[in-house]
Amino acid sequence: MSEIKIIKNCLPEKDFESVKNTIYSDYFQWYLNFGVNHKKDGFVQFTHTFYHNYTKHSDWFDSLKPLIQILNPLSLIRIKANLLVKTNQIIEHGMHTDQPFKCSTAIFYLNNNDGYTKFENGKIISSEENKLVIFDNFLKHSGSTCTDTNERIVINFNYVEKLI
Repeated sequence: MSEIKIIKNCLPEKDFESVKNTIYSDYFQWYLNFGVNHKKDGFVQFTHTFYHNYTKHSDWFDSLKPLIQILNPLSLIRIKANLLVKTNQIIEHGMHTDQPFKCSTAIFYLNNNDGYTKFENGKIISSEENKLVIFDNFLKHSGSTCTDTNERIVINFNYVEKLI
């Protein structure tokens, strides 16, 4: 996949509200990470790992089934929610790839805000709730903070696509 695929209004409203309500629940666990792109990069974020190294890491994994069905992966590699808090100015966290090998990446946006995902080719994808962006993992990208809401939340998927 060489292009960036964008699916607006990705989930039916009922499914989207279910995913969003799960992640915005008072019981959903967030973990402090010292580093956004890599440890000790000077940034902090909160994360929740749903799946990693062929293992479920979260009681809330099943809440993502509607998104996993859309992606229809051959194999999952990692699923992680990222929460960045509001900053006075937009901060980009630097270009990176999620994995050191060929796979696909998808970003699902949970809320509307003025943050974005920026790609090394200059393309900027705004944070709009219920939008899914799919691209080749080797396409470098950077997330950002936001200034107009208290948080920017995305769910990041790394997976191997099925060959058609």
